[in-house]
Amino acid sequence: MATPHNTAPEGAFAKTVLMPGDPLRAKYIAETFLTDPEVVTSVRNVYGYTGTYKGVPVSVMASGMGMPSIGIYSYELYKFYGVENIIRIGSAGSYVARLNVRDVVLAEKAFSESTYALYQNGEKSHTLYPSPHINDIVIKKAEELGIECKMGIVHSSDVFYSEPVIGGWEAIRDRTQSDCVEMESYALFHNANVLGKNAACLLTISDSFVTKCELSAEERQNSFNTMMRLALETAIAL
Repeated sequence: MATPHNTAPEGAFAKTVLMPGDPLRAKYIAETFLTDPEVVTSVRNVYGYTGTYKGVPVSVMASGMGMPSIGIYSYELYKFYGVENIIRIGSAGSYVARLNVRDVVLAEKAFSESTYALYQNGEKSHTLYPSPHINDIVIKKAEELGIECKMGIVHSSDVFYSEPVIGGWEAIRDRTQSDCVEMESYALFHNANVLGKNAACLLTISDSFVTKCELSAEERQNSFNTMMRLALETAIAL
């Protein structure tokens, strides 16, 4: 069924959706990796595609930036379009020396100070978990593909630019006990838990607070391809 944010017809999405933040990255993934990709929705230029990967239907749809945005799109995919699995594929900043730029990270849990879950259904926990089933498949596929996939605790932040009054990144790392930071996975995990669905989060480290190293736009694209291959191989195994 159509929603205010998604005009795809019923049955337009595969049971598994890969969800990058950037609409143009969704376009890139669909046109680069999928066979016969079809645009199924483009409301607000948030593109959604369905095609096949190695003969298996797979969809890709952008989430936008931040928890309110991924909260809307993932909820609608789960609730109104019959989607069973969403794998977020995005970028993150590293809080720790063991996670370097270009590393692929699988979220073992997400910590957030966000009130998203509290106001969505009264959930008070600041720590939420992905689907163990998807995570197990990601780990297995990474081994088969020879891709090093590191586990990490993800800080899902509502704020990209924070003022010094709250302390530097070290203080945030110590307070959240997190390995890296992004802005979406906590809300995705919450929606999956509420609706009895499955979710996971794969990230590529694009910059490091520790080393101050940062990937260029071109380097990000090339590095993200490794994560995308891992996500696609996982999708067709679900």
